[in-house]
Amino acid sequence: MKIVSYNVNGIRAALNKGFADWLTSVNPDIIGLQEIKAEIHQFDRSIFEDMGYELIWYPAVKKGYSGVAILTKIKPTSVVYGMDMGVYDDEGRMVRADFEDFSFISAYFPSGTTGDARQDFKYKFLDDIYGYTQDLKKNIPNLIISGDYNICHKAIDIHNPISNKNSSGFLPEERAWIDKFTKNGFIDTFRSFNEEPHQYTWWSYRANSRSKNLGWRIDYHMATAGAMERVKGASILADAHHSDHCPIMIELE
Repeated sequence: MKIVSYNVNGIRAALNKGFADWLTSVNPDIIGLQEIKAEIHQFDRSIFEDMGYELIWYPAVKKGYSGVAILTKIKPTSVVYGMDMGVYDDEGRMVRADFEDFSFISAYFPSGTTGDARQDFKYKFLDDIYGYTQDLKKNIPNLIISGDYNICHKAIDIHNPISNKNSSGFLPEERAWIDKFTKNGFIDTFRSFNEEPHQYTWWSYRANSRSKNLGWRIDYHMATAGAMERVKGASILADAHHSDHCPIMIELE
């Protein structure tokens, strides 16, 4: 089983850049999308349905902003939209699909790059999602939380840790949150298989950052220990160019 997560930075823009053909070639069983930036009636959903996907769509209230989705070829037993916290649910930050033996979440963590107010919002979100997921894994031991976390964990995850030490996404408080998250029940699947540097999932559109591989690793498949037992590989699919992010994939037995 192949599970992919991808911040597409607008599903309509990604489709215009060949996303559908790419999805056909990779053929994941499940793909979580972030920053869909569209309601489901604003594009041709049959593109995905003809591939055999069920669409679980959770856009933000604000049009053209944020939003998450799950496309799945495996019928879920149930679907949960949001965290039951209106301030985040209005922004379409999380959707969960439950299957027979595991659950999958597509999550889009806030960015703090636009100023202090959004950075404070991000810290509040981190506090709230930590408590939410700690409670959730008590009832769902086989849980995978995938998406754009908007945080680099360690110096190895960013092209220039010294110059970015005061940048949102690499602040000490944010990195400490990932420390806490990974010490209390969630495993960074990619780093379980790959300890090499220069492995990134997002690049600025500025200064030819992507061609120079001046990036950040801010997208993760985080798995509980129970779910991790089934993970047989994890990879970054950096050759996909439909967004300023690239997809990440895990393979389950």
